[in-house]
Amino acid sequence: MEHAPLDLPDDPKLGGNIAHFAAALRRAGLPAGPDRVILATEAVVAAGFTDRTDFFYALQAVFVRRPEHRATFAQLFRLYWRDPRYLEHMMGLLTPTVRGVQEERRAKPAEKRAAEALLDQAEPPPREEEPAAEELTLDAAATASGRERLRTLDFEQMSTAEMAAAQRMLATLSLPVRPLPSRRRQAAPTGRIDARATLRAALRQGDLGVLRHARPRVRWPNLVALCDISGSMSSYSRALLHFLHAVANRQGQGWAEVHGFTFGTRLTNITRHLRTRDVDAALAAAGAEAQDWEGGTRIGDALHAFNRDWSRRVLGQGAIVLLVTDGLDRGDADRLAFEARRLHLTARRVIWLNPLLRFDGFAPKAAGIRALLPHVDSLRAGHSIAALEGLAEALSRPYDGGELARLRS
Repeated sequence: MEHAPLDLPDDPKLGGNIAHFAAALRRAGLPAGPDRVILATEAVVAAGFTDRTDFFYALQAVFVRRPEHRATFAQLFRLYWRDPRYLEHMMGLLTPTVRGVQEERRAKPAEKRAAEALLDQAEPPPREEEPAAEELTLDAAATASGRERLRTLDFEQMSTAEMAAAQRMLATLSLPVRPLPSRRRQAAPTGRIDARATLRAALRQGDLGVLRHARPRVRWPNLVALCDISGSMSSYSRALLHFLHAVANRQGQGWAEVHGFTFGTRLTNITRHLRTRDVDAALAAAGAEAQDWEGGTRIGDALHAFNRDWSRRVLGQGAIVLLVTDGLDRGDADRLAFEARRLHLTARRVIWLNPLLRFDGFAPKAAGIRALLPHVDSLRAGHSIAALEGLAEALSRPYDGGELARLRS
């Protein structure tokens, strides 16, 4: 398809800058081919060059095709077009600092990935000569390894490479569970005397001297995960879905079935996608079906839909529910409390994973958090690999409440 000549502005570097910006978007994971560069240039010409907001939305309309790409695009745009010293800023993001000498600023969501994409083929800026300072020698022999650091690193602060390494670690984690006792009994060489089986054997053999024994059967519970995929939770939910995929496809952990649901503004059942062997294909299919990624949050409406349509199907056999959300709800708090109570009465245990617990000063001030607190059995952080490893400990201790007692008080 031929394009008409563009009425470009006086600055001849605009086309090259848009092409370089598109290359950075591609390295960050966004589909930004040459056709998008041409369309972006046409969109900018049509929208004009005087207003920064129009310029941002003109480029976003061309390059952003999926909701999960908005955060990465926004960070790349801010770093590339709006910050005059963006390269020095990005070098600071990727340069490790020593706590106590220089406090490391927390990167915003997708900021490290944006920095890596822009610095992939860029040369570092020339640095001015600085006066010689006293040399500081650090002994790092006893510091934590890279793997140990990755265990405690916040999912939202991870770079692209760190997230890929974390996903490989999550695939090796296990989530064993204890079996539940059943009312049904099965034959056993020892145990309680089974009077019915003993009498039947006596009728067949004519001898009452042989006693039959029985012991209780065991059954395995279901695991049901309800994952918040709103804007503030998308990074954590993606990591947890990787973990759930590994649990659903690993034999010998004891779970009868693993069910997965996502919710933002609506509830989506992604259980069948978790059963796909390839994790990338599974999560791509789940993301395609859940159309409310990085949107708003209506936890009460989502729990109502689950209680109405799915609770009787998946919460049998003493199911354990993992509720993954920060509790920041935009809906009615009374409705949320009512639906959370229904869920708590139906499930065997409700374990709430809240990434906000990573902050030392976290307090239940939001109405949604206060509505959920009385109706969960355990409250734990879910922001890192180490936090998910602690989830196995909570399952092994039936009365482990995590941070629940402290926050309720």
